[in-house]
Amino acid sequence: MKLSIQIHLAGLSLSNTVSFLEVFGVDRARSTVHNWVHKADLQPESGRNPNHVAVDETVIQLDDKQYWLYAAVDPDSNDLLHTRLEPTRTNVIADQFFAELREKHDVDDAIFLVDGAVPLHRACEKHGLDFRYERHGNRNSVERVFREVKRRTTSFSNCFSNAEAETANEWLRPFAFAWNQLI
Repeated sequence: MKLSIQIHLAGLSLSNTVSFLEVFGVDRARSTVHNWVHKADLQPESGRNPNHVAVDETVIQLDDKQYWLYAAVDPDSNDLLHTRLEPTRTNVIADQFFAELREKHDVDDAIFLVDGAVPLHRACEKHGLDFRYERHGNRNSVERVFREVKRRTTSFSNCFSNAEAETANEWLRPFAFAWNQLI
């Protein structure tokens, strides 16, 4: 069980994980491995105190619908601090994302690295957070996370096919845990 969770979170699809287990004589369905990953309830650690936080959002596909993935990364360690998946991009959602991030981590003294997205600027201002516009440099750490999420979803047929937003959100938590362990 533990091995299948580890190799799936390290990058193998559910189908490839099941095939890998078969080499060792273990016959399990993809849904079984999927359930093991979610029942393990792996989540990134809370209570981090980064000096900088790179924040961004990107669009990902869930079947034929587009969702906004918000992410915060500590560029010094490349740790994924927080994610949120939403069907739209608004000031209110950006504000909620920052509120959740502040509840999980001690980020009030951090400098937030954001691109030109107005909702992110407004949320930083509303929470009294120090932020600076940065297109490259340390903000690239969040782009690496997005690249890996999109690479992984490409292996799922270029989207989370037949998945609801909550299922994708449930996958993001153990993904963040594994990302922080492997990076």
